[in-house]
Amino acid sequence: MNYILFDGPFRNNLLPLTFTRPVADIRVGILTIREKWETFLDSTTTTVTEDYLSDKYPMVEMEENIMINASYLPNLELVEMIKNLEKNQAIFKDEDIIAFFTTDTQDDIDFKTYEALEFNEDILRIEHTWDIFSKNGDAIQDDFNLITKDRSSKPIPSSNNVIAPENIFIEEGATLEFATLNASKGPIYIGKDALIMEGTLIRGPLALCEGGIIKMGAKIYGPTTVGPYSKVGGEINNAVLFAYSNKGHDGFLGNAVLGEWCNIGADSNNSNLKNDYSEVRLWDYGTESFKKTGLQFCGLIMGDHSKCAINTMLNTGTVVGVNANIFGSGFPRNFIPSFTWGGHGGYTTYLPKKAFEVAKEVMSRREMDFSEEDAAILQHVFEETSKYRRE
Repeated sequence: MNYILFDGPFRNNLLPLTFTRPVADIRVGILTIREKWETFLDSTTTTVTEDYLSDKYPMVEMEENIMINASYLPNLELVEMIKNLEKNQAIFKDEDIIAFFTTDTQDDIDFKTYEALEFNEDILRIEHTWDIFSKNGDAIQDDFNLITKDRSSKPIPSSNNVIAPENIFIEEGATLEFATLNASKGPIYIGKDALIMEGTLIRGPLALCEGGIIKMGAKIYGPTTVGPYSKVGGEINNAVLFAYSNKGHDGFLGNAVLGEWCNIGADSNNSNLKNDYSEVRLWDYGTESFKKTGLQFCGLIMGDHSKCAINTMLNTGTVVGVNANIFGSGFPRNFIPSFTWGGHGGYTTYLPKKAFEVAKEVMSRREMDFSEEDAAILQHVFEETSKYRRE
């Protein structure tokens, strides 16, 4: 069967993270949403997404296709139901479509002709950017169960101080010595070739993905995910870092999501609680206004390739777009548009030519190419977000 993951109606709620990727490639828990589906289905997937992303994330369409809403995270009951779908059947959760079996082209689908099947079980769904950190604990547990089933962890080195070792799984090549690992409140997953330096204090749930690094003396409170080849230090609480992002020094990051290729400067901090303890609002791209989150704790949402300099102070509920560079004293505003350069003292446009030079250099340090596809995506984001920048 050919499986295709589609962005669904929540794509704009997940900006700025979905400016540069389909919904399916958001990381929550240990794995990306795509990796979860491909593991459960034992099959590769392709994507229906925005046109400007389709060169990098193409769709492969066959005569028979099962389309899956990428905002939904798979579980055994749902996957079994999807595998048993017949032509012109569709699975709904309340009024939301989860999946359907079609032989039509995308333009010809009419759900009035489909047999509707209701999915009545509990399921994780990523509708908003803050769901990525607020639902991360459940996602880590589900991924931990999926990845470690019928497998044995590498031994935990004896120098470490460990609580609940049965909830700790270490992959091949990982290194950890003289750290404290408390997995009594949730699992700790340590990926292939990951490094936990001495003096680190970890309280699960934690996902340290392949090649990730936790530096000396770091304090990590779960549920936290450190994505592939990301590096963290200082104090972190309930944050999700996608791949190749760094928060390598002292300072606090809490109730936050960082995209790929982000960097948080030394001694930078984000607030995750308002002084009056009131509900946090976040910038919403759909309404172009600030939207209630229902959360008391909500810190930073940062898009790909964005950075902040040393000693940056970020307000509660700050949204930073793609390819922004923040610096200077004082608190910057709590919505920083994409391709913004500056801070509290004033802002200017971060021109693509310079931004692309930096991205190319940053990626080359990890022996990765900044491709023409990457440049085209970021150029589109620059143009699409021009209305938000004012100098």
